[in-house]
Amino acid sequence: MAKRYRSAGEITFDVFNYLVLGIIGIAAILPFLFVVAGSFATEAEITKRAVFLVPTTISLDAYRFIFSTDTIVRSIGVSLYVTVIGTAVNLFFTVTMAYPMAKRYLMGRNLILNLVIFTMLFGGGMIPTYLVIRELHLLDTLNALILPGAISAFNLIIVKNFFQELPAEMEEAARIDGCTELGLLWRIVLPLSKPVLATFTLFYAVGHWNNFFSALLYINDPSKWPLQVMLRQIVMLSQSAAGDLSSMDPNFVQPPEQSIKMAVIVVGTLPIMCVYPFLQKHFAKGVMLGSVKG
Repeated sequence: MAKRYRSAGEITFDVFNYLVLGIIGIAAILPFLFVVAGSFATEAEITKRAVFLVPTTISLDAYRFIFSTDTIVRSIGVSLYVTVIGTAVNLFFTVTMAYPMAKRYLMGRNLILNLVIFTMLFGGGMIPTYLVIRELHLLDTLNALILPGAISAFNLIIVKNFFQELPAEMEEAARIDGCTELGLLWRIVLPLSKPVLATFTLFYAVGHWNNFFSALLYINDPSKWPLQVMLRQIVMLSQSAAGDLSSMDPNFVQPPEQSIKMAVIVVGTLPIMCVYPFLQKHFAKGVMLGSVKG
């Protein structure tokens, strides 16, 4: 095959793209690297250097302090519970509603779809939602963080579009072989939908992990606070809530406030970052496939 030479304009365009994307990437990652470095720094270094990416002396005192009590561990457990159960609930309801909605022969399909779209445009607002949560006796329960957002209308439409694009011949062949609708969904549709399922698993999981406002509204018991609310408590109100000096060695000196805050931010960010590489390869493909046609 003859080699295609690229024009000067194409090369200039690519160089420009790489430069812009490189600058955006560096601007996005530098603050996080600074936070990670600050969490390992000593008080002397934080006082001496305003900005740094590699501390000269590595100190784990901030992490020892925040894990000196079970406060952070308990909040991580709450966040993990809400993320895992909430994502499972989201996927279950999204898939089981999107699958029938993808069938053009479903009676009332357009009416249901319009009702779904209506919820994207108009909402009851914060106070009516709070009253509903209260009347359902969900206040101060973790279900208040899971059930109100069991289905995202936008994600439902994307998944519905993805199901709609799957070859109908495969489903017809499965039906001829005696496969039921549930068997069709479980054995044919879901295995073919791994990209879109992986993508929305990531969307829902990140949403639950970062959920802050709902917990602030509906959860009053500090023992049920997810990590994001506990992080706010420590960063904005009192860093002493992160640990207990009385449980440490007598020679232990409390780390600087800045290091404690940065260590809590790293602990709050790291788990969801660990999940991302496993789902990233399906990410773009799933969204693009699901967004083709309506």
